[in-house]
Amino acid sequence: MMARNDTLKMGKLRDIAFYILLSLVKENHRYSIMKTVEEVTGGEIKIGAASLYSTLKKLVNEEMIEKILDQSFNKKTYIITSNGYETLKKIMNEEK
Repeated sequence: MMARNDTLKMGKLRDIAFYILLSLVKENHRYSIMKTVEEVTGGEIKIGAASLYSTLKKLVNEEMIEKILDQSFNKKTYIITSNGYETLKKIMNEEK
């Protein structure tokens, strides 16, 4: 069985990570990420706080997203990086 971190390094993402990347094409904060994923999946995927935080940490470590401090609301926000965007494009092209 493959460890989850190895899965990210190989460019294969679990559903949660895929939808988080998708939700971060535009800068987004943590609560909004959870709501966006739920809306995009028609309620099929609901991310709990612990899963969200651990997946965000992994995606930051893999340089697929970056953390930004939103000064106006003093909230941690995230946005996809070029590496994350290329991974997302690759996965979406494979699905076609």
